[in-house]
Amino acid sequence: MLRRKPCGKSIRKWALLPAEEAFRQMPAQEGTFVDYHFMLKLVLALVTAGIVSFAATPLVKMFAIRVGAMDVPKDNRRMHKVPIPRLGGLAIFIAFLLGVLVFAKIDRQLQGILLGAIMIVILGVLDDILTLGALPKLLVQIAAAAVAVYHGCVIDTLSNPNPFSADPWISLGGWSVPVTILWIVAITNAVNFIDGLDGLACGVSAISAASLFVISLLVSEGNVAVILAVLLGACLGFIPYNFNPAKIFMGDTGATFLGYILATISIMGLFKMYAVISFAVPFLILSVPIFDICFAILRRLAKGQNPMTADRGHVHHRLIDMGFSQKQAVAIAYMITAILGLAAVVLTSSGEMKAMLFIGAVVVVVAIGVGVIYRQEPSRPQNSEEEKPDTPSPEGEQAEKEAQEEQDG
Repeated sequence: MLRRKPCGKSIRKWALLPAEEAFRQMPAQEGTFVDYHFMLKLVLALVTAGIVSFAATPLVKMFAIRVGAMDVPKDNRRMHKVPIPRLGGLAIFIAFLLGVLVFAKIDRQLQGILLGAIMIVILGVLDDILTLGALPKLLVQIAAAAVAVYHGCVIDTLSNPNPFSADPWISLGGWSVPVTILWIVAITNAVNFIDGLDGLACGVSAISAASLFVISLLVSEGNVAVILAVLLGACLGFIPYNFNPAKIFMGDTGATFLGYILATISIMGLFKMYAVISFAVPFLILSVPIFDICFAILRRLAKGQNPMTADRGHVHHRLIDMGFSQKQAVAIAYMITAILGLAAVVLTSSGEMKAMLFIGAVVVVVAIGVGVIYRQEPSRPQNSEEEKPDTPSPEGEQAEKEAQEEQDG
């Protein structure tokens, strides 16, 4: 694993050398080392997953068209104008599964995660083809989370976020299983909720995976780092097909799979860390989908609607209504995710002393998000028919004259 820091004075000496030779000649501090085999393994895992995902996506697209897994623009929530194939997440899953089986160490926890992921993907494929109801999907998601929990993927303790408490740990006790299932199901659906614009959910998931990847290296979670490298590569291989204008969508297959993997992998490593970091890091990295699902549920409950009822009130829809293009709205989401991911990385490497600084950063981001959520719809042009009902348009006057002539006749 990489634990080497270059000395600034020697940068010019190796900067122009070939990459591998320069990396080997970088001066190391005393007591540090570079595990070249592990670094090569990470690179191979990422590249392999990316190539498989990129190559598999056209085949999955053909399969989606053949089985009729098409997203038809039938309401105002959808931003596309023509039917587009779904099931793209199947390519991401194939690349991820292959990469994990080849490069990662399969222990009992990971076995449970993979079994649950298979359940989630089967559910997603059926939903993309047949359009299932919300309740059966929720039940299968709970079952998939329970499989991971049964195999040891459990949040049993949390670091105490209260700096004035004498006990640095909070033991969940009997609440560990329901809290873990709630976390997995919530993040699974949170990523699915933000899958409303071309490249949004896949890109946000890729940035989140990259942040988790860096942190897993910082805390010496080697196997978690390999899994996240595979996940990142699978997302990067698919996203060229998913950028606006998208050629294929991930569908529920991809969005729920990515949410499930991000939720369970964060339990494997980050919730086991020490100090206040373990409480804050996963929430920082996954803030965008968490924020969106929380406000979506609150908004729907306030309106007396089913929390799982689809609507056009998500953050990305609000950005579109504010006048941003799809690419601009996606770029804003990418930027916020990257900033919070960087904050999580710095928080992990710097310790508790800088916690308040990043809490302030989170407060600012949340304030911006709240402003987007509750911002009123843009005012209509002053010469619109709704703004001036007493001033009919020329077309309206002509229609009224024709109607009057018919009545007189």
